[in-house]
Amino acid sequence: MTRGMTALRSPHADLSDDALMALQAEGDGAAAAELAVRHVPRVLSLAQRMLGGDRAEAEDVAQEAMLRLWRAAPGWEPGRARLSTWLWRVAANLSTDRLRRRRQVALDQVPEPEDGAPGVVARLIAADRLAALQAALDALPERQRLAVVLRHIEGSSNPEIAEVLETSVEAVESLTARGLRSLAAALAGRRSEVGFEE
Repeated sequence: MTRGMTALRSPHADLSDDALMALQAEGDGAAAAELAVRHVPRVLSLAQRMLGGDRAEAEDVAQEAMLRLWRAAPGWEPGRARLSTWLWRVAANLSTDRLRRRRQVALDQVPEPEDGAPGVVARLIAADRLAALQAALDALPERQRLAVVLRHIEGSSNPEIAEVLETSVEAVESLTARGLRSLAAALAGRRSEVGFEE
């Protein structure tokens, strides 16, 4: 039993991102796998928010971001930048490029409910709320959207966001505040429409 449980734990689980990058540069597949386990979920979440909820495109962005990370391993300089911040910047840039190439964002992709899911009315209200929020996010300028998503959905700190956006903490605070005001204004008239009581 102990032997089987030990096999489930990555041999590199306790290593830092910088150490994993050094091992990845030497061709260590387990290091690459550990980096993916650590970072793909948040990169995927960020890309999905940036791309209007499009899971397939977000997966493409996450895959491309990880490929770029692995290619960067040989030249990675430990301590120069946080790996997560570098990866978010790559994912944000890739998402922005995709947004520029397409004209409309598909908002009507709601996954099929599983057994035990809420009733039809509750699912419709939840889908309307999510669609309203996503539409309001999509209407924001790209830098405001990224600041709001990173701060209020991904839980990143203002200094981390400043690194991603390559700007000052004060500029991040301003972008976030303007983005939140725009979201509030966009959603204010839709409260009853999306199931919130006035």
